[in-house]
Amino acid sequence: MPIQRAKKEEIVSKVKGILDSQKSLVFVNFHKLPVIETGEVRRELRAHELGYYVAKKTLVKKALADAGIKGEQPSLDGELALVYGKDLLAPAREIYAFQKKMDKRVSILGGIFDGEYKNKEEMESIATIPSREGLLSMFLNVINSPIQGFVVAINAIAEKKGSN
Repeated sequence: MPIQRAKKEEIVSKVKGILDSQKSLVFVNFHKLPVIETGEVRRELRAHELGYYVAKKTLVKKALADAGIKGEQPSLDGELALVYGKDLLAPAREIYAFQKKMDKRVSILGGIFDGEYKNKEEMESIATIPSREGLLSMFLNVINSPIQGFVVAINAIAEKKGSN
């Protein structure tokens, strides 16, 4: 059954609203994803304060054409869903986790990151950026490493002198 004109306009305005209000958006193909697993994806994304919206590709492309986003729009193949959020990294990171977990039934097609189109590979590399806490722990480890090496060296010298 075809969608009526008023409903199409409502969908386009909803997608435009998402584009205007969110910092990051991921285009997702959800090929052969059962309803039960779709519900699981939605619940998990909602827990991370992310949205999941399914719309016809033609209507999404119409909203994207009016958005004035830099770069080249990625190919939107298959069934299309939009995953979006105010956090720049969270949408890509969370859908990337589902992509690995659900064995090709969910896949990243590309996205919009900081006002620019990104292709699939770029969005997947963004998804693998560690969280803020992970980056801080890596930084602390780098700072702590020379101090730890120094302590180990001093301890080895002290043990050597103690055994003589």
